Amino acid sequence: MTGHHDEPARGAAQNIGPGSPEQGAGRPAGPGAQEADATVTDPALADMDAKITELEDRWLRSAAELENLRKRIARDAERIRTEERARVVREWLPIIDNLDLALRHADADPRAVTEGVRVVRDQAVAQLARLGFSRHDETGGSFDPTFHEAVGTVADPDLPPGAVVEVVRPGYGEGERQLRPAGVIVSTSPE
Repeated sequence: MTGHHDEPARGAAQNIGPGSPEQGAGRPAGPGAQEADATVTDPALADMDAKITELEDRWLRSAAELENLRKRIARDAERIRTEERARVVREWLPIIDNLDLALRHADADPRAVTEGVRVVRDQAVAQLARLGFSRHDETGGSFDPTFHEAVGTVADPDLPPGAVVEVVRPGYGEGERQLRPAGVIVSTSPE
């Protein structure tokens, strides 16, 4: 009976190989199994090593390309900022030239100087509008906290409460491009 049980056990032991639960991962099945296992896995290991090397190379190249792109974008952004500043300053040079001209003629007729300053101011306001920052100095409309900053109030029986009575400081721009709101005096109801 003992001999009968030994036979299947020997046959089962012969079926145990690398990676089987009975054998355990990475342990050779017996003498010579290590050599057979090495020849089977060497091409697979070499293929995996080649793939890993290729992926590492691609990753390093991608990281280098990303860094170069980041540097190029930073350089381009700085160049664009510099060019835009220069463009805006060039737009203001005629206004400065006209102010210099007005100062040279400061000894002339005061009315002429006043008119010259008014013309230069209008030129500056027009330039701001061309740059997208139109001037807001309208009176009589309703107070709107989006465009106005109340700097004072006055009781005026002729105007409805909340009307813009006077613009103390003009506002420039609109919406997200608003440089500043207009500083206004607002009417209140008489008490």
